[in-house]
Formats: sequence, C-alpha cells, structure tokens
Amino acid sequence: MSKYPADIAERLDRTNELLQRMLMEVAKTPSTHAIFVDAGYVYAAAGLLVTGTEDRRTFDLDAEGLIEAFIDRARTIFADSRLLRVYWYDGARRRIHTTEQQAIAELPDVKVRLGNLNANNQQKGVDSLIRTDLESLARHRAISDAALIGGDEDLVSAVEAAQGYGARVHLWGIEAAEGRNQAEPLLWEVDSRRTFDLDFCRPYVTRRPVTTYEDDTPPPSREDVRFVGAQIATAWLAARGRESLVDLLPGHPYLPGSVDQDLLVEAERLLQHSLRGHAHLRRALRDGFWQHLQAQF
Repeated sequence: MSKYPADIAERLDRTNELLQRMLMEVAKTPSTHAIFVDAGYVYAAAGLLVTGTEDRRTFDLDAEGLIEAFIDRARTIFADSRLLRVYWYDGARRRIHTTEQQAIAELPDVKVRLGNLNANNQQKGVDSLIRTDLESLARHRAISDAALIGGDEDLVSAVEAAQGYGARVHLWGIEAAEGRNQAEPLLWEVDSRRTFDLDFCRPYVTRRPVTTYEDDTPPPSREDVRFVGAQIATAWLAARGRESLVDLLPGHPYLPGSVDQDLLVEAERLLQHSLRGHAHLRRALRDGFWQHLQAQF
C-alpha cells in the first residue's frame, strides 16, 4: 500500500513517466558541434608557416579547401556528432564583404562574420563576435562541442562563457614556425588541443608571383609621383572614410608599415615602374599622399 494518498501517488507516477520520456528523447538526440575560425589567425599562421610571411598580399589562401579540410577533421574527431556550421570571422573596411569574403559566405554550412579594419589593417571587434556566438549557442544547447581555431588571449572569456553552459571547447591551432602562436592562458583554459602541421597547410597556401617592372626606362618625375600619391589618397579616403584619418594623422609624417607598403605597391602598379631604390621618389609619393589627406581637414 502506497504511503501517499491516491491522487498524489498518481501524479508522481505521471511525473516519473514524463521524465523517462524526456531522458529517452535526450538520449536519441545527436550531439552537435560547430567550428569557429579566426581568419586573421589562420592567414597569419598558415602564411608564415608555408611562405615565411604573414602578409596576405603575398600569398593566396584556398579558403574553400581549408574549410572542407576542417570539416573533415571535425567529422573524424566528433564521430557521433553532426555539424551545425562553420563560423568564419574576418575584418573588412566598414564591414563590407570583399570579393573573397563573399565567395566564402556562399559556401554551404558557412557563416561569415565581419569585424572592422582600422587604418593599420588591424581587426577590431572579431573577438567579441566569437564570444557572442560561442556563448549564445552554448546557452541554448545548440552545440555540445566547439572547435575554436585562433590564438588570441582575448578569446579566453569566450571559452569560459561557453564552458559555463556545459559546452566543451577544443582549441585547434596551426604549427608555429618558431615559438608559439597561441596565448598560454588560452591553451590552459580549453578542454583539448590539436595542431595542424606544415603538410596539412601546404596544399591551401600558394605564394603569389612577384610583379616586376622593367627599369630600363627613365624613372617618373617627382611631380608625377606626388600626383599618384594624391590619387591613391583619394581612393584610400573613399574606401575607409574620414574617421580613419583619426588613427592615421597622429603619426605624420610617418605611415604605418601596412599602409606604406600598400601605397608603394599601388603606386608602382599605376606608374608601371619600380620605386625601389629611389628614396627621393618614395618621399615624394608619401608627400603627395599626406598633402591630399591633410587638405581634407
């Protein structure tokens, strides 16, 4: 005879039956994983490992092939799990997709998230996007495992947030040419670690051919070079907006290395003549660039 009144005993039986059904449904629900890729880290680490440089302009990355390789590796590691999607985090001026980023966004099972790029070509806001997605998916039990490909210490908070909701976070990295390319606090925080070596990365990174110009023609005049510098400044301002000048102007008369290199490469393309070895012409190029920008204030 039950020690509970009949109505309470009936309700307890019904509750136990519902709990058993829920447990059975949970047991039948497959695990789900997602892959979170910091594209800035991948370009820098893979470029340095395969070609010896982090400069994106000097090599091409087969993003489609690399993403498929990541998916295949995840399929092996998370054998009893299904893929939710791949999140690809990158930077762009005014968060407007480049042609390459548009192509990546059109791939199946891939979501492109864009942070901003400042005047020094540094990504801004990417880490916070990763944290938002990781935390949200873990909180809603949309994923049980997250493969995170990155190396920035700022990602530690994203890992902690996801783990707080019960998700396991696995850090994937690219072999460092020397030393480490992932922050130690990040390595300490994750649930597991894996590294992709040179043989894995080599098929997806190709060095671009170096553009050379014949130097048997007379070099351009200083005025021609100054004019081209102003031309490039006009395009630079149109692409980045006046707010980018706030980051650039305090460094006058010097330009950040990445901006200076872009200026030189574009000027040589327009002039069809190498400015290497012509220090006075490179100064004229910078003068024309700066003169146009300062005239906007």
